[in-house]
Formats: sequence, C-alpha cells, structure tokens
Amino acid sequence: MKYLVILIPLLFLINNLYAINLDSVTTRPIVEAVRVSNPIIVDGILSEHEWQRPGVSDFTQRDPKEGAKPTYKTEVWVAYDDAALYVAARMYDDNPDSIVSRIGRRDAELSADWFALGIDSYHDRRNAFFFGVYPSGSFIDGIFFNDSWDDKSWDGVWDVATKIDDKGWTAEFCIPYSQLRFQEQKEYIWGVNFVRGIERLKEEDHFIMVPKKESGFVSHFADLIGIRDIHPPTRIEVLPYVVGKNKITNQISKNNPFYDGSQTTGGIGADLKFGLGSNLTLNATINPDFGQVEVDPAIVNLTQFENYFDEKRPFFVEGANYFNFGYGGVNNNFGFNWGNPDYFYSRRIGRSPVGNVQHGGYTNTPDATTIIAAGKLTGKLSDGWSLGTLHTLTQREYAHIADRINGNRYADVVEPFASHNVVRSLYEFNDGKQAVGFIGTGVLRDLNQPYLVDQFNKRSYAFGFDGWTNLDPDREYVMSGWFSTTRIEGSTQRMVNVQESFLHYFQRPDVDNLSVDTTATHMSGYAGRVAINKQKGNVVFNTAFGLISPSFDANDLGFMFRTNVMNGHVVLGYRWYEPDGTFRRKGLNIATFRNYDFAGNKLNEGYFLFWNAQLMNYWSFNGSTSFNQPAVDVYSTRGGPIMKSNRTYHSYIEGSTDYRKEIVYELEIGAHRSESGGFEINLGPGIEWKPASNMNLRFSPQYTRNINMAQWVESDYVRKAVKFDSVGNPIEYAYKNPVNDPSMNETYGARYIFSQLDQKELSARIRLDWTFTPKLSLQLFLQPLISVGHYYNFKEFDRPRTFTFNKYGENSSTIIYNPEKDRYEVDTDGNGTNTFQILNPDFNYKSIRLNAVFRWEFLPGSTAYFVWTRSTIHEANPGNFDFGRDFSNLATAPDHEDVFLVKVAYWWAI
Repeated sequence: MKYLVILIPLLFLINNLYAINLDSVTTRPIVEAVRVSNPIIVDGILSEHEWQRPGVSDFTQRDPKEGAKPTYKTEVWVAYDDAALYVAARMYDDNPDSIVSRIGRRDAELSADWFALGIDSYHDRRNAFFFGVYPSGSFIDGIFFNDSWDDKSWDGVWDVATKIDDKGWTAEFCIPYSQLRFQEQKEYIWGVNFVRGIERLKEEDHFIMVPKKESGFVSHFADLIGIRDIHPPTRIEVLPYVVGKNKITNQISKNNPFYDGSQTTGGIGADLKFGLGSNLTLNATINPDFGQVEVDPAIVNLTQFENYFDEKRPFFVEGANYFNFGYGGVNNNFGFNWGNPDYFYSRRIGRSPVGNVQHGGYTNTPDATTIIAAGKLTGKLSDGWSLGTLHTLTQREYAHIADRINGNRYADVVEPFASHNVVRSLYEFNDGKQAVGFIGTGVLRDLNQPYLVDQFNKRSYAFGFDGWTNLDPDREYVMSGWFSTTRIEGSTQRMVNVQESFLHYFQRPDVDNLSVDTTATHMSGYAGRVAINKQKGNVVFNTAFGLISPSFDANDLGFMFRTNVMNGHVVLGYRWYEPDGTFRRKGLNIATFRNYDFAGNKLNEGYFLFWNAQLMNYWSFNGSTSFNQPAVDVYSTRGGPIMKSNRTYHSYIEGSTDYRKEIVYELEIGAHRSESGGFEINLGPGIEWKPASNMNLRFSPQYTRNINMAQWVESDYVRKAVKFDSVGNPIEYAYKNPVNDPSMNETYGARYIFSQLDQKELSARIRLDWTFTPKLSLQLFLQPLISVGHYYNFKEFDRPRTFTFNKYGENSSTIIYNPEKDRYEVDTDGNGTNTFQILNPDFNYKSIRLNAVFRWEFLPGSTAYFVWTRSTIHEANPGNFDFGRDFSNLATAPDHEDVFLVKVAYWWAI
C-alpha cells in the first residue's frame, strides 16, 4: 500500500526529465477566417461573397486507403462576425444522384454521407466541440475530451442548412459564440478540423488526418486564425416547462383506497443556464421532470450484486465527462475481472425509495424520489484547469399505508431528505502530456425518524486524486493512476448492516483479517490503481495493478461491484491497419490476470485470447476465448465460508454484415462451461432494416439457457419455525438462509442452502426510429421478456474450500414436496430434530415494456414531447417454460399499467 501512495505522485514529476522536448513547437496547418462584410443567410446555397474566395481543400483519405488522395474534392471556408462563427463546405461529387441521404433525429448516427467540423475554442489541444450534418439536414453535435473521446450528450443551439445540387452537396453552419467557450483576447487562435464521409464508398476524408497508428485527435488540429475583436457574450438561457401525466392501472386490488385505476398529475419547473465568465457554465434545475426518457429494460437478477443502468436524464448526461475520474490520459482502460469504482453514479439521485415501511396494509409508495433542485457548474478555468461541481437536494418521501382491517392511515418515511454533492477538477499541462486532478463527494441525510438510522448512512464521503504522465517525448507510453479514500457514518446497527452486506461480508467465519465491529459508528477504506498503456503503433501493450480495501465504500453516490481485491493484468497484441485483400483491418490480443483478496486467497486466474476483424466487404467480426483456473469463491455463500471455484471455459463471437446496406444482419453467440457440470449458452441474432430514408427498425432477440450447479436459495424462501403453541404446532417462522444449526461444525454452525437451477430466458429489444423531419420524430422501444427458472436437487454446503454438497433426500435426510402448500419439507437427519421449509422458488416472469416518444422541436431549443409507456407483468406457471403458452399469456395479460405524458419546454436566450 505505501508503495502505491508514493508511486502515484511520482507520475506527475517525471515530466521534468524531458520538459524541453515536451514544449517544443510544432508547425501546424493554418485555416484563416475572414470577417463577414454582409449578413450571411444560412440556406446552404453558398452565394455569399465570403464563399467565393479559395477555401481549404487539402484533404487526405483515412479510410479505406489511409494517406490516399480523396475520390472527390472537398472545399471549406470559415467566416465570422460579432455574434457567430460561420462555416461553409462544398462536397463535390460526380454522381449527385448516388449521394446517400437519410433523415434521423438529432444525434442519430446514420448510414449516410456526412460532413463535420471540430472547434477547439479552449485551444488546450485536449477538448473541442463538434458539429456535423447529413445531406438531409439532420444534424449531430457534442464534445471531444481526453483528446479523442467523444460525448454526444451536449446539445447546442445553432443552425445549419444543406443542399444537394449538380456538383454534389453543400452545408452552411452558423455557430453562435454563446455555444462556444473561450477567454477574451484581442486576437484568437483556435484549433479546427474538418471531416467528410462518403457512405457508398465508405470513405473518410480528413483535413488533418491522424494515422491509425497514432493516438489523439484534438491535439493534431490545425490552427484557425484571423478572428479578432469579438467578445464572449453574456450567456443566460431559461427553459421553463409544463407537464401533465395520466397513469392508468388495473394491477391493484379493488379495495385499495389509494387507486381507483386512474391518477392524473401535473407540474411545472425550469432549467436555467448561466455563463459565469467566458468558460464556466452554471446549470440549474427546479422541480425537474424526466418523463420523456426511455424506460430501463427488464432484468431478472438472481445474484447478490446490483444492476447497473445507464443514465438517460438530460440534466445529468450533459457534461458528465467533467466528472470522469481515473480514466484520463490513456486510450485503453482494460479491466480483466476488475471494476473501477464509479465515484459519481447519478442514478443514485432521484432513485426509487429504498426504505422499509413500518406498517402493514395497502401501500402507496412514490415511484421515484423527487429532486427539489439541482445545480451544476462545469467548464474550463485558466491555465489548464477544468471544473465540475454538482449539488442536489432531494425530498423526504413517504409511503402512505392504509390498514386492511381497521382502515387506519400511516405515513412512513421511505427516503430521507438528502443532499448530494460532487466536486471534480483536473489540471492538464504540457499540452496535455501530464495531468493531476481530484474528486470529492458527499451525501448528507436528515434521518428524522428513529427507524431510519439503521436503514441509511447518515453521512458518506469520498476523496481521491488521479493523473497521468507521458513516459517518452513521442507520447507512445503513458502511465496513469489514481488513489482514493472513503468514509461512511451512521448508527452502530447501520454499520453492522453495511459490514455484512454483499460488498464487504465481514462476517465470513473462516477468515482472520475481517470481523464485524458491533461498536463502530463509521467505516473508512482506500483504493487505487496504476496502469501503463502503449498509445499508438501496431503493437498493443497494457498492464495495470489495482486494489480496493475491504472497508472501502463509495456506494452512497457511486457504484461498485466488489471490495477486498487486488488485481493485476498484462495485455499484449498486434493490430493490422492496412488492407491485405481479405481483411481491411484486424487485431489479435492475449491477456492474463490474477485476483487476490487481502488475506492472500487467490480469487481468479484467467487467460484470454480476443480478436477483431473487418473483411473487405465490410463484414465485421470479433470474439474471445478464455479460461479461468480453479481458485476460491468468497461470494457464493453470501458471507459464509469460502467455496472452491472450478475451472471454467468461455467463448464468444459476434458479427455483422455491411452496415451500409438496407438490411443488416447481426449474430452473437456465447458459451460458458464449468467443470462442475454447469453451463450457459447465449444466442442473439439481430436484424436492422432501413425500409425508407427516414425509418430504421431494429429487432434483436436473445435466448439464454443457464444450468447452475449451485444456485443460492434466497432467504425469502427458507423458513424455520421459531415459536410453537402449547401442543407443538409452529405459530411463527423466521426466514433465513443460512439456517442456524450448532451441530454443523464444518460450516461454523449454519446450513448454507443451494440447489441446481435450470433457467431459460427469451427476450427481444425492438426499436423503431421514424423521423419525419430532422426536428419531428417518433421513437418506439418494445421489450418482451420471458424468464423461467426451475430449482431442483436442493442441498447444503458440505465444508469450506470445496465444491461439495450434502443433497437432501440422501444419507438419512429427507425432502418432501407439498403441492397443496407449494413448498418443500426438509428433515436434515430424518428423525425430526432439524427441520425447515423451502417455499418453492420456481418462477415464470413475463413482462412487456413499451415506450413511445413523439418529439417535436418547434423552435430552436424548444421541444414538445408526447409519451406513452406501458408495463405488463404475468407470472403464471412457475418453473415451466412453454413459449406458445407463455407468449400468449403475456400478450393477453389483463394486468398492465399505462402512463401518458405531455411535456412542453420553451427555450429563451437572454
């Protein structure tokens, strides 16, 4: 540990060894902007005087023939006035009728011709805005960061027009200075680049072409000169909204007093955006509503680990790159059986309430926690510093309960009033060749009821620093690293609950370095990682070592998969970029990794072979083969003794046909086998159909068959009598797995109950994008899901560090299924001394999730949404899979919930 703490700061001192080389001056191509003499009409005709002079046209192919002369000429001009930057482009084409033009909604990636430009107005050689357009007028925008990574979540307010004519096609851009970020100067030098795509030739022509063997993108931009006597404008934007929602459901009891089958609500709120100085932007939202975002897919999770869902809410998506921690500086962040902790997982804010109700009866619990207000400050400071800070207040949420017998009403707090806070800053210097940064997070809760103090952390904090440094003047090798600490605070019972949760399992009986501290009111931990990456060239090299201490916990505002792990890996590979008559490109890599816990137990030892290739006909494939050596499993017994993990084998392959075609076929095949006898097979065919230039339909079914030889039986299904009446009949049960039994010496006084599981799952993701105009579109998402699991051969764990079990029904034990009560009666010794019940855990979960969004941008920045969401659930016939019957049951299920929403937001710029 002490070496890691010393090593990471040294990363940022290495630059002193070659600072002279790093600061050497590079000659760059020049693009000159001219001041507009008369107002420019953005119509795509290019009739203005400024577009009649010679433009820049020295483009170079990057694909399909790197370094070759473009098939057709591209010419670009840049002009400016006091309010905006203007860019005009003429894309010559000898066959204008062959130009591929498709219509899509904003930020859609279309199989069509295109033109895009990047503007590094910060002139830091690391970050830039990009603006792109298709011949149809559909457009795309976003930002570049970390030199080559892109993020389309930023949506600027700008204008573009296109025309197709007998010479090819044209594009004319107007980009207001209010959408860029720059510091006021007398004369400006910005970075700029232009790229053109010719879809039918699969050709990319770049003004500044970065060879595939090189790294970076923004750092290679040309210099845009000639802009002078302009001023960063005052930036104030207001986006008020009004929303109405109607919820119709029949998934309720007729006696439920909280629902009559329909519920109508409405609301108002506003988003605000203020420019603070020339480079910082303050975003604020009051009473936000995110009803227009797509629903999450349905997932059946039988593990103890939490599902991760992508953020889709615009307020949190836009500018999310400012909060990235631990990933910068390198273009490959491999993680073999390693998961970097996410310090800011914005889905924690506004989540569904997680507290327990204190009374029984009919319950009305909010679907989500209300965000009262949120503010976010992002941007660039002077001298290479960037800043991202976010603060939110979430409302105290109540579950309202009506007693089923006497009708008494109760209001139980299920989510306390809370404040969520993140501060992130990064200092990049020496043209981005070195950087150092920090992140800090904090969650503060008002636990105003006694029953809340054992359910929630009162306070939690995280702090870390990260950075990178190039190891050579040519920027070929980069070392990156990060280190962080966390602290959570709460009641003694809350800390016990955290210590015994799936992230920690301090209660494990067969380890000496962990134990539950029943007097603790706080818990602190540390984590860190160091990596070296080869940034460019044909040879691939990456190695990393990381660790997360057992008591590290960033989960209050972040997301984690595990703690108590030390991980290291090495990757070697080779990439072929030049076409050879069969392949356009290909790559082959090998890797190995090891995982240990802090007690020295080897958790994993794996070996990988993974590859990718694209044929000359643009069919693409990638795949992997791997195997893991036997090791130990500290998770399956969920806080119990260590189990042996068996040798496993994995294979995966996926491929797709030429995505330029009207119909594109896809196929995914995965297989997993364990020497225990378990296996998993995944089959995922897919098809994408473009029946018209403005329509795209994707159908992606997925079938999974999983045989698990040791599936944990959830505590909800295991019950043991703990109280009896005067004649010995049970009157109260405790639900728990493991079942306490002092006679079980080998497993430390408890029986850990498992079974075999046969799970079959069939689902599909269906998406329709129908764009009527670039500003009027319909999107539909439909996910039917059938997941069926049958538990059989119930058994208990035999002894630590093995994969052996005592099967019920053998060696004097008995297990009898009671079909009337749908449960198993277990007698572990056959004489009635040790008995318990297993409620039948079989399931047949069927659901449909449908989300339709009609979007109309009726004015620049102003949008109306019409949304329909349907959710259907059906659970008949547990444990038995019959596609025809199950699909029919799902399609005709009477229980469903419909939500209809209308939202209108109007954009004002002041």
